[in-house]
Amino acid sequence: MTTQHAPQTLGQTSVGRDTSVGRDQESLVAGQFGPQAAAYVASAVHAQGEDLRQLADLVAGKGYKTALDLGCGGGHVAFTVAPYVGQVVACDLSPDMLAAVAAEAGRRGLTNVETRVGRADAVPAGDAQFCAVFSRYSAHHWPDLAAGLREARRGMKPGGIAVFMDVVTPGHPLLDTFLQSTELLRDPSHVRNYSVAEWRAALAGARFEVGRVTQRRLRLEFTSWIARMDPPDSHVAAIRSLQGRMADTVTRHFAIEADGTFTLDTATFEAVPV
Repeated sequence: MTTQHAPQTLGQTSVGRDTSVGRDQESLVAGQFGPQAAAYVASAVHAQGEDLRQLADLVAGKGYKTALDLGCGGGHVAFTVAPYVGQVVACDLSPDMLAAVAAEAGRRGLTNVETRVGRADAVPAGDAQFCAVFSRYSAHHWPDLAAGLREARRGMKPGGIAVFMDVVTPGHPLLDTFLQSTELLRDPSHVRNYSVAEWRAALAGARFEVGRVTQRRLRLEFTSWIARMDPPDSHVAAIRSLQGRMADTVTRHFAIEADGTFTLDTATFEAVPV
C-alpha cells in the first residue's frame, strides 16, 4: 500500500521523491508522509491548538468505549482523546507514520491506542464499531471526500459523535486558487481544501447532521511548514514567487509576512449520524 524509499536512484529527484509512473493517490500520500513521520509527531502546529482543546471537552466524561482517529497522521487526536475513551484506533495509510504514533503512545503510557493501516474510504473495521469518529487535517488528502465521509458514517454506532477538523478555503475563487496552488506545490499528495458550504453538503450527503461549526485562523511559520514536507527548492521558490505577485486581496486575507509566513482558515465540524 505504500512505497519504501531506498537511497536515491534513477527515477528519483534530488530530494529523494519517487518520480516513477503508475503511482496511485494512496501510495503518493504514504510516500510523502512516511519519511516525515517523526516531524509530524513533533510538530507544534499539529500537537496543540484550540481545536484539540475543544475536542477534549467534547469527549471528557462521555464514557465512549471506542473511537476512531481517521487519517491519524502524527496521532495527536488519538493522544488527546485516549485519556477519555476505552480504546482509540489510529488509522492511516503510512506504516511509518503509524509506527511513530505507536512509539509516541508508548512513551506517553497510552496503552489504549491501537494502530491500523487503512484508507479513509476503506476503514479496516466492521459496521457500527465506534462511538466516536474524528479526523483532523486529513480530508484534504482523500481522493474522494464523499466516500471517506460515508465510510466514517458506516463505522459509527447510533448516538455517536463525529468531529472533522481541516483547513478550509474561503470560497472566493481567487483566494481558493492561491490556496490550492501553494498547497499542491508544497505537497503533491494534496487533493483539495473545501469551503464550509462544501463540507456541510458533503456531511449531509453522508447522512450526518451538522451541529456546531467553529471557524478559526491558523498562522503557519513558513520555514517549519516547508520543512515538514521537504519539497524541491524550485517548488519553494514558486510558492514565494506566488506570494509576492498576488493581488492585495490575497496578501491581506492570508496575512502573508515578509518571510513567507501566512495564515489559513480552519473549521471544526461537530456532527451526529442520522
